[in-house]
Amino acid sequence: MHDTIAQIQQLHNIIGREEELELSLIAAGAGKHILLSGTVGVGKTTIAMAVASHLGRNCLRIDGDERYTEQKLAGWFDPPLVMAKGYTKEAFIQGPLTLTMEEGSILLLNELNRMPEGTQNVLLSAMDEKKIYIPKYGKVEGKEGFLIIATQNPDEYIGTSQLSEALKDRFICITLFNQNEDEEIEIVKLRSMCPDEQIITLSVIFTRLTRDEQAIRRGSSIRGAIDLADIFYSANKSFNDNPEAWVKCAKLAFSTKIELHDFSHDNFLELLKKLALKSLEKYKQRLTSPKRDVSANTTATPSDFDGGQKKNY
Repeated sequence: MHDTIAQIQQLHNIIGREEELELSLIAAGAGKHILLSGTVGVGKTTIAMAVASHLGRNCLRIDGDERYTEQKLAGWFDPPLVMAKGYTKEAFIQGPLTLTMEEGSILLLNELNRMPEGTQNVLLSAMDEKKIYIPKYGKVEGKEGFLIIATQNPDEYIGTSQLSEALKDRFICITLFNQNEDEEIEIVKLRSMCPDEQIITLSVIFTRLTRDEQAIRRGSSIRGAIDLADIFYSANKSFNDNPEAWVKCAKLAFSTKIELHDFSHDNFLELLKKLALKSLEKYKQRLTSPKRDVSANTTATPSDFDGGQKKNY
């Protein structure tokens, strides 16, 4: 199993996630449908696609939203063909569910809990009995190998709904959390265009602080660190420990990625300044930690913004 996981990580550029990959492979090997749950940006879709690819079966991906109807999922009769041929199989347009069931392939449902409840309910008999009944078409049976791998965001996210207990009961649920600091640094190195390791490290530290700040309802995912590193490098070309420079770039990187309890423009700026100083302090501590061997050209920690003068950007 260890060699298999290492191979999947290499093929799909996955940093860490050994346990989640192992659990997913075990569940898939037992023929169990998998639900990967976690906040935005933790890599649910990446894990789902990697596992599907490893299983070596055809995989059909659909992205859920509130407009995805039962007919789109299961299939529908084409009116002109019905007029010409009647309610025959030739007049039926297969949906992703019927297609993957009859092929014995994998249906990847991204953001399942963004679909309407009625659409979700179509999955119940397909998962439990491996069969569904479509009026005027008949029974569709799932061949050996048919598998559903789904992802979901937490219920509190806008546009999501809570899965029914009946639907959740048919899944094996694997929860993904944010990864540790060193793994997130490696992810940003891999995903960003920034070649400066110091910028990347501080960007990750800054991003992780947004998740612990009490004034923030929802902190940033790793995508915030990737954007911050790219933006800071584009603006400055090299690392510096000027907090104003970090705040200016953080405004761009986090404007859509964090949600404050009491949002206002002034609160947002003040919060970024606070986090910039904390980030620089934590970066200095990381450099001087005896557990780490990190070289850097700059280790100074600023004591204030522009000698105590606050600026508006």
